[in-house]
Amino acid sequence: MKTIQTDRVVIVGAGLGGLYAALRLAPRPVVMISPESLGEGASSAWAQGGVAAAMSNADSAQSHAADTVNAGDGTVDRDVATLVTQEARSHILHLTALGTPFDRTETGDYVMSREAAHSFARVVRVKGDQAGAEIMAALIERVRATPSIQVLDGTMALELEVSDGRVTGVAVQSADALCSAPVMLRGSAVLLAGGGSGGLYALTTNPPRIRGQVIGLAARAGALIADAEFVQFHPTAMDVGEDPAPLATEALRGEGAILTNDRGERFMQALHPDAELAPRDIVARAIFAQTQAGRHPVLDTRDVLGQAIKTQYPAVADACARNAIDPAITPIPVAAAAHYHMGGIATDIDGRASLGHLWVCGEASSTGLHGANRLASNGLLEALVYARICADDIAKCIPKTSASAIDISFDSGGTPPDPNAVAELRQTMTDHVGVVRDANGLTSALRKLAALEAAHKSSVSFLNMTATATLIAVSALNRQESRGAHSRADFPDTFPGAGRRSLITLKEALAIRSKICEEAS
Repeated sequence: MKTIQTDRVVIVGAGLGGLYAALRLAPRPVVMISPESLGEGASSAWAQGGVAAAMSNADSAQSHAADTVNAGDGTVDRDVATLVTQEARSHILHLTALGTPFDRTETGDYVMSREAAHSFARVVRVKGDQAGAEIMAALIERVRATPSIQVLDGTMALELEVSDGRVTGVAVQSADALCSAPVMLRGSAVLLAGGGSGGLYALTTNPPRIRGQVIGLAARAGALIADAEFVQFHPTAMDVGEDPAPLATEALRGEGAILTNDRGERFMQALHPDAELAPRDIVARAIFAQTQAGRHPVLDTRDVLGQAIKTQYPAVADACARNAIDPAITPIPVAAAAHYHMGGIATDIDGRASLGHLWVCGEASSTGLHGANRLASNGLLEALVYARICADDIAKCIPKTSASAIDISFDSGGTPPDPNAVAELRQTMTDHVGVVRDANGLTSALRKLAALEAAHKSSVSFLNMTATATLIAVSALNRQESRGAHSRADFPDTFPGAGRRSLITLKEALAIRSKICEEAS
């Protein structure tokens, strides 16, 4: 394998966390591994709701932290929740200074939306549903103007190199062909800021490349994984046959939009006092139950927004127009779709993984902030806060230096993932490791994953996907209770007392999977 040695910090991923960390590290030299051109293909750019932050005088960081803990259903790290929510305001002000055009009132105050399980309207938004795209645009402009940051467009991380429990390099390949020979990139430090795992499911709101690869490559290198079973399903993905599914932002329900079925019945009022603004796991299961019963759930924005939805929520309006839906006249068909992974690579409060010389921020991490059920719009906030934390901790560990630009080229070779195998994997996860789970389905999924992996073991990228899928399924099998986004039909109750976080290595998960396969043979 060709090797490139550099004094640059290697940042895997070019979403919000990666960009923010790169700017924070300046003028220390960094190189960003970006499968797409900047701003394309990152989950951050698709985020519609906004950033949760206590910006109004009536609100407080303490209230925000309490809501985070309550939504997380017993497994939130309170110290992390306190840290993140206390920093939220400063990051909004910093993003504003960087040029993010947050929605403002005539008096200059931030326009705040209310989303599920928040006790206040505290989601800072941009142009209704353009928060992710607009924040990313502001950061990308700064990144492109920062000489210390080099972006390797069209590259994708494949594996971590580890020596004596310490990460020493990242193997990368061409993201366009996915069949190039890998190149080992050895830098002064490694920060994983890649996406989550939503694309491991057949119905997802995540960009096409977000299929658990970053979590998987860290797990295959031996990193500890936390809370893998906690996958959040967004209740109101548009059920219009697109892959990935467009998102009908939760802010619509914050405006007063209601959920009904094909009989015109509102079904959330009987399930939770907050009705449509109940925690996401409750709304997602309700949507799923309606779908399973053939009742075709829809989101009705007609009375509360009417024609205004087309100007106030342009992403929703565009998705509706593509699918011949006029939301001012017709309700929007919705379904529960894999949206956000609360679990991921376990980190400490400084963003360090269990492997030395490795930091993680963003959705690929599991900091303990989200617990069993992420509070709406805390995802972008966590990425911002931990990008800064990771960058500052890395800066303490490496000398100030300069570095020449990296010249990289890829030879032919490697094995790309088989599209049919990826499709089988995604359907298996949706069928057996989805909104509602049970032991029979989870063991079936693990046997299928083992078979797919054995048949396609020459594709390292595919092995990263199956690693993450296996960790999710095994962790879901191990948790014999229902908690937050993890719902077991065969264990519907929640254990009394404080909840516990789950911690597992891929080696442990594979041992469980092997035993299940042996028992079936």
